[in-house]
Amino acid sequence: MAKGGGKKKKKVETVFLVCEETGDYNYTVRRKGGGEKLKLSKYSPRLRKHTTHIEKKK
Repeated sequence: MAKGGGKKKKKVETVFLVCEETGDYNYTVRRKGGGEKLKLSKYSPRLRKHTTHIEKKK
């Protein structure tokens, strides 16, 4: 059996979505490494409204 020179798989990593206003870790997301940081509008239970959440690693 010959070893193929295929592409390397990107590892899936777990990242947290942190609220910009309160600093709470409200969501976890599994995504492939590399690329830009996520910046999403998500619901913040403490403030009871949608706020901007930014990706942060462990």
